[in-house]
Amino acid sequence: MLDDIGQVTRALGEQKYISTDEISTVMFLANRLGKPLLAEGPAGVGKTELAKAWAKATGRPLIRLQCYEGLDESKALYEWEYAKQMLYTQLLRDKLSQVLAGLDTLTEAADRLAHEENVFFSDRFLLARPLLQAITADEPVVLLIDEIDRADAEFEAFLLEVLSDFQVSIPELGTISARHQPDVLLTSNNTRELSEALKRRCLYLFVDYPTRDAEMQIVRMRVPELNEKLAQQAVEVVQNLRALDLKKSPSVSETIDWAKALVMLNADNLGKKVLETTLTVLLKHEQDVQKARRALIDGGRPDPHDRRSRRGGGEPGRSWN
Repeated sequence: MLDDIGQVTRALGEQKYISTDEISTVMFLANRLGKPLLAEGPAGVGKTELAKAWAKATGRPLIRLQCYEGLDESKALYEWEYAKQMLYTQLLRDKLSQVLAGLDTLTEAADRLAHEENVFFSDRFLLARPLLQAITADEPVVLLIDEIDRADAEFEAFLLEVLSDFQVSIPELGTISARHQPDVLLTSNNTRELSEALKRRCLYLFVDYPTRDAEMQIVRMRVPELNEKLAQQAVEVVQNLRALDLKKSPSVSETIDWAKALVMLNADNLGKKVLETTLTVLLKHEQDVQKARRALIDGGRPDPHDRRSRRGGGEPGRSWN
């Protein structure tokens, strides 16, 4: 049990997650109030990692539901195995004859079968999906509903019962309530506006790109083998790229990937060649790559192999050497 906000920050830090005061406060309150948490923000800033770190910090299993367009109950809640039910019916056919022996009318037979219907409508025929797994778990779990904004509005409406009462309704079995209330974390990349009904059931947290110092901490924690000077240069480049008008700014996860790439390349500084050949680790759109090259490389120290540079035509700027 995490008894205060400071403990939350330290526990997340032990899982290599750099938490801000706001993140720790909202996570603490969501846990104590028993409320789902909706974390919104740009893609790749650590929303999913927050759920993973929270699960490890609290010692709870993580159950993840990845949302996508067209997601429905059969993929999120349960699937009824009709084929298995039919197989059981065929195997029990002889037994049914014994149970119904001596009955003269269909009404009597139906009444007798009613006492045995649990054999045919039970959880043995349920194939549990993430939501039902979280509801029926024998121990408290962390339920991650990832990228809820990718799912349809109809699926949002379906989730309301889970998020408000922590129960689900199954036509064949009735209402199933949670054995242990899960910690629920929903993430959204803001690709569409979520309903007010869903937001009303959740505490809200906006996770933005980290500050320069915070990102430096993340890189040093996740890629400790990268020398400090190069780590500082890498973080500075990423922070400068996010200031540009890019189609997709580099995420924190891409910063970490880039830092690991620099280690693998045995780079000792961010020279022009290293930047030119590794920018695509950070940027995934060609127009962004070209814009970054103009900002970081063409505006840097003149290239001695460029004839314009030898004539003195290069523009002064920042050197990454």
